[in-house]
Amino acid sequence: MINKAMILAAGFGKRIHPLTHKLPKPLLKIGNETLLSNTLKFLEFFGIKEVVINVHYLGEQIIDYINNNKFNLSIRIVEEKEKILDTGGGVLNAIQYFSNEAFLIINPDTVWNLNYLKELKSMQKIFFENKKKCLLLVVNKEKSFDKSFKGDFNFKNGLIDREKKHNLDHIYTGLQITKPEVFLGSDEKVFSINRIWDKLIDNKELNAFESNINFLHVSNLDTYEKLLKNFKY
Repeated sequence: MINKAMILAAGFGKRIHPLTHKLPKPLLKIGNETLLSNTLKFLEFFGIKEVVINVHYLGEQIIDYINNNKFNLSIRIVEEKEKILDTGGGVLNAIQYFSNEAFLIINPDTVWNLNYLKELKSMQKIFFENKKKCLLLVVNKEKSFDKSFKGDFNFKNGLIDREKKHNLDHIYTGLQITKPEVFLGSDEKVFSINRIWDKLIDNKELNAFESNINFLHVSNLDTYEKLLKNFKY
């Protein structure tokens, strides 16, 4: 069973300007929930016990938010004080808190809902029974609320690749199960998680599970404003 998760919350949120000039993106609201609280509650419903959140841009606001709100989770904040470490570097910087246990990595930009719980449980079963190293939750871009997404991967028979670079039909939803070992051995502190994925793709070890849920993601200001008008948690 997976008991730990990491929420990536250190980004600058530049595509949501001007809203993120003074507010970090994870604290934007849809309905009565912030993107961060929605993600934390989703993890709690799944059964996660411990959460690591990395912060950088306006990180003190996220720290205050966690301290001033009650969540039924053990939450640790990891500050990237000097500079942002990007997605891969951010995980590597916090890898010590996961020991040798498989853990979740999740982006708060996605509007997670309880329908995802069944899919995540299926992912967990596949991950452990088939001894995977990394398993991503992906969705066909036709199911995306934001139609500007060009796609991240091709997906076939449980494996991910990027061979058809001009016809990538699946989007990464922002949720994955991974083993800590895939992040070890990097000689750089600042790097994208795509570097990890590319190595796994080369070894045919980057697996995925396809979501059937309509994909709602706060990708830019226009999409956020449309979500506010049309959707509630």
